[in-house]
Amino acid sequence: MDLSILTENWTVLLPEIVLTLFVIAVMMVDILPGRNTSSSKILANISLVGVIVALAANVYVWTLPDAVYLGGVAADNFTFGVRLVVLVAALLGILLSSDYIDHITQNVGEYYSLLLLTTIGMMLMGSAVDLIVIFLALEIFSLAIYVLCGYHRENPRSSEAGMKYFLLGAFATAFLVYGMALIYGAGGTTNLRLLGEIFNNGGGNLTFLLPGIALVIVGFGFKLSLVPFHMWTPDVYQGAPTPVVAFMSIGTKTAAFAAFLRLLNEALAGQQETWGWMLAALAILTMTVGNLAALRQSSVKRMLAYSSIAHAGYVLVALVPATAEGAGAALFYVFAYAFMNIGAFAVVIALERIGEGDVEQERFNGIANRWPGLALAMSIFMLSLAGIPPLAGFFGKFFVFRVAVESGWVWLVVVGVVNSAISAYYYLRVVVSMYFSESTVASERRNWLGLNLGVALTAIGTVVVGLYPTFWTNLLMGLGG
Repeated sequence: MDLSILTENWTVLLPEIVLTLFVIAVMMVDILPGRNTSSSKILANISLVGVIVALAANVYVWTLPDAVYLGGVAADNFTFGVRLVVLVAALLGILLSSDYIDHITQNVGEYYSLLLLTTIGMMLMGSAVDLIVIFLALEIFSLAIYVLCGYHRENPRSSEAGMKYFLLGAFATAFLVYGMALIYGAGGTTNLRLLGEIFNNGGGNLTFLLPGIALVIVGFGFKLSLVPFHMWTPDVYQGAPTPVVAFMSIGTKTAAFAAFLRLLNEALAGQQETWGWMLAALAILTMTVGNLAALRQSSVKRMLAYSSIAHAGYVLVALVPATAEGAGAALFYVFAYAFMNIGAFAVVIALERIGEGDVEQERFNGIANRWPGLALAMSIFMLSLAGIPPLAGFFGKFFVFRVAVESGWVWLVVVGVVNSAISAYYYLRVVVSMYFSESTVASERRNWLGLNLGVALTAIGTVVVGLYPTFWTNLLMGLGG
């Protein structure tokens, strides 16, 4: 995008403005007298409408010419794609929360307000083209997600998850800010595109730049659950309310990957030979440790936590070459991953006991005999996460690996393929237990409207993106540039 295309037109931020207005609406409705069970449904419906209107606003902004608002926020193809994925995750997260949240807290209005504020921060982070805006967006969504992770205050695991995420998140943010300060010191500006021009023309101070890159990678590594910065992920995923985990597993990664990708591709592309090998090493560690650790888990939420770590490694493969094609492949991957991963957490919610917050794998034993539709949906999600064709997960990995091969990183793709084969074991283990194992524990199924709709939408999305990939690949793969 041409740096000269600057605007003071607030339309660039229309989706964020829309959601902000709905946050205010949710808080105003929440303080009205006469709160009852139906009030919770009203708040959920207001939040759903807000996300849908924001989706429409996102499409509208996409039809307008590319622009940069006050030099800090970009409205371009990539911004549209990031907002699309985050808003889809938010919509599904609200559906999964619509009945669940009543059982863990009476503060329903605050919950939906925080969820929408988190969504705003995530979208803003994906559109930021300035180091200061990236930091502000990061804080907007991080502070809200810390609270959401600890929202089930009667569950000690939830309180532990929120506190652990907050403390480690604050520590990692310090690395990120220090790294940004050094990059600013090296280039003399916080604008990513101006930094790119300076560094690509041989300017800048390498004494500041190289340590800055290293510290920024550490900071983003925490947000993306990259090994060895992943320690918080299993505990937070296991302890936090499951609808929050489902949403954050997509939204947090999408926002962090988007900001990380913009920083690398627009400001630091000239240093790719330096940081490319660092990312490749992190990708190998992340894929391998995530998959090997997932093999040993009996808790389904912890298994999905380590699975999410491994998938972050797959997406990181697309960032290594620093190309527009890699950006598009990463965007397609997180879009496909949104359906299958949120769907898997939706099935976990369906089998949870009220207030329990987790499910052991043995509870999946034999559920195909009692709830064949639920077992079929979970099978779709597990097979897609394993990368089995023709589901969405297969095409996500295919495009990521293809970009890396075309850029000469064949050995990195070989490691990724081997890890995909390893992951098939623990995904298929869930499928086998549902269809070929006898039930050993008493289990019940949550039969909530929002939950059922969430399971159906995610299953359909996983299949449709896989069976009819042309439209989605043409759309999302073309947004990287």
